[in-house]
Amino acid sequence: MALLRATDIHLDDLLRVLAQRTDPADCPLAMHLQDDVPVYDCNALRDRLADTDFPQTLMAEWARVWEHGAGIVVLQGAFPSAGVVDAVTASFQQIIARERLSGAGGDHFAQAGANDRVWNALEKLCLTDPALFARYYANDMVALASEAWLGPAYQITSQVNNVRPGGAAQTPHRDYHLGFCTTAQALRYPAHVHRLSPMLTLQGAVAHVDMPLESGPTLYLPHSQKYLHGYLVADRADFREHFERHRVQLPLAKGDAVFFNPALLHAAGTNRSSGIQRMANLLQVSSAFGRAMETVNRDRMTRQLYPALQTLRADGALTEGGADRALAACAEGYAFPTDLDLDPPLGGLAPESPQAVARQALREGWSAERLAAWLDTMVTRRGRDTA
Repeated sequence: MALLRATDIHLDDLLRVLAQRTDPADCPLAMHLQDDVPVYDCNALRDRLADTDFPQTLMAEWARVWEHGAGIVVLQGAFPSAGVVDAVTASFQQIIARERLSGAGGDHFAQAGANDRVWNALEKLCLTDPALFARYYANDMVALASEAWLGPAYQITSQVNNVRPGGAAQTPHRDYHLGFCTTAQALRYPAHVHRLSPMLTLQGAVAHVDMPLESGPTLYLPHSQKYLHGYLVADRADFREHFERHRVQLPLAKGDAVFFNPALLHAAGTNRSSGIQRMANLLQVSSAFGRAMETVNRDRMTRQLYPALQTLRADGALTEGGADRALAACAEGYAFPTDLDLDPPLGGLAPESPQAVARQALREGWSAERLAAWLDTMVTRRGRDTA
């Protein structure tokens, strides 16, 4: 198995990647380049969508930019109806007000409570106002971008981030999946998984207000998605310092959208404005293929297996390593998907997985009843039935 090594992380290697520049010939449908990032006029694109071959040509161009180019596209006027955007903003604000009262919070790459964060805004909007949801997500540019990177049968999730005036910048990072691992965790995944992870999701953001530079729109490091070791550099001061000196920042107008490769190093900026509530709807679109073939009730299996593992370990019939491998075949080893309202990533990038808790229980000699009580809590947090 070919693993990446921390000793192979060198800033000079990233600099060689970043020396690449966008060739305008590779994105002929773009209106212009801004800081080496292609910017598209969605009104002009819509005029051509009825042409037989144009949608495929456009999607192929975006996919090239995300994989081989700057890694990001800006879509001006992606949401042409200010009325729809404003109505969704009002709905999000109502949700934020309700959730403030409940104390909900937590963030991946910023201090908890620094921003207003709405987890699973997609479902909350749909249940609150399905007609408004339909008008908002009928958007052609969101659908084209999603299919361009992931093909059909993609799945959208959405989290609202409202950064208040004075809200500090995030630390530079990559996104889901491997971007939510610590460096130690990411090092355990083979090199080909580091190459695969960005192909499984597409990141996007819709501006719900005008976002001039002083409001702190997202900072990007164009072309950085092509650096293979990029999931291992979040804790490296030299990489953070280079990001701060060389990142680009693109102002957005209400209704604009950006879509980018999740491996692009990026970070929300500091809101230095005196009164702009910088609200964005963060879209994370997932491939249909990241799933097992069969439906397996791993919670029920874990509860059944645990007493047997305890007995086998006590009798010396199974080593600790063997028990770990048995749990790997049985228990859910991934923290996601989960209900982030109930199971926020407080104190880390991701909540604990049931497999990690079961391993802890076995090491510490928990009773089956104690583990079952923990699993009950986790089932509730993850929004899943045990039946």
